[in-house]
Amino acid sequence: MQFGVFTVGDVTTDPTNGRTPTEAERIKAMVAIALKAEEVGLDVFATGEHHNPPFVPSSPTTMLGYVAARTERLILSTATTLITTNDPVKIAEDYAMLQHLADGRVDLMMGRGNTGPVYPWFGKDIRDGIPLAIENYHLLHRLWREDVVDWEGRYRTPLQSFTSTPRPLDGVPPFVWHGSIRSPQIAEQAAYYGDGFFANNIFWPKEHFQRLIELYRRRFEHYGHGRADQAYVGLGGQVFMRKNSQDAVREFRPYFDNAPVYGHGPSLEEFTAETPLTVGSPQQVIDRTLGFREAFGDYQRQLFLMDHAGLPLKTVLEQLDILGEEVVPVLRREFESLRPAHVPAHAPTHAELAAAMAGRAPVVRADPYADVAPSEELLNGGA
Repeated sequence: MQFGVFTVGDVTTDPTNGRTPTEAERIKAMVAIALKAEEVGLDVFATGEHHNPPFVPSSPTTMLGYVAARTERLILSTATTLITTNDPVKIAEDYAMLQHLADGRVDLMMGRGNTGPVYPWFGKDIRDGIPLAIENYHLLHRLWREDVVDWEGRYRTPLQSFTSTPRPLDGVPPFVWHGSIRSPQIAEQAAYYGDGFFANNIFWPKEHFQRLIELYRRRFEHYGHGRADQAYVGLGGQVFMRKNSQDAVREFRPYFDNAPVYGHGPSLEEFTAETPLTVGSPQQVIDRTLGFREAFGDYQRQLFLMDHAGLPLKTVLEQLDILGEEVVPVLRREFESLRPAHVPAHAPTHAELAAAMAGRAPVVRADPYADVAPSEELLNGGA
């Protein structure tokens, strides 16, 4: 099981003192959080991608490249790579470069983002969101696996005899997750390629994500990648902890009540009852997280959001100490003791993918869509 943290990089005023960090302070805080994640024994640090205030992480590869130089073991990921508005050629080259710099400690989470205006800023139409995600990833998938690519699609200029550089490290593309909070087509896309599916698992009740994950698992098996329970599933979650649950609720309440993402709506108590947000003691976080397995089955990656809503860096680092010292060691033992032997313990690492490629013939898939662009079936959500 891989445990880590993800950040959306919001610049939010601290409601307890009225202070708003500068963009420079927020960027450097994100780096400090990544370094702390490795220090306390976490496996993954992931950053979102945004191009609008109040968010700062517009260039994930810049940040992750810097973090790569200052860490040794941490897997560096994106919490969203905007597959809809970024050029697939640029994604292929930027993340291959990062792969080399980080000695393979890189994976990506493809997503469409949650900000509608970003589409026209990059010359796209939000009404094309799903088709863009499908076509752009199909091209990216080829760019990483074929040395010379000829391409003609709907949303970008054609490519003739094009080679993206640098080539993926050891000839192995980064492992890819497809993130979604609502779209069955994205679950279908993840299953089609045998990639991972990440359900953000933050704002919606578990029943919503159960439907998406069940679809992904079923279609993963349909496409011949393994049994349904061997599919790669990742979950998000939000936590705030103190030794006593009453202290946690009292300290976190002003941040919750004023947070742009969920303030001024349902109460903290209502939100924690209906969504995976957990505010309480370390044991409550352990129990709630173990409950995710009951709802979604065995899964491979758990990422926590801990640095949002204006929480000061000092508090976030304290939270990471609690997570690394009191919570994750217990979760590792419990999840491992419950996991059947045939179910992957974690998402594949670069070393594992390279070893598999070195010793394996190309996979021949007995699927009618194996040799064609996947657009039609994916757009229909596997219907």
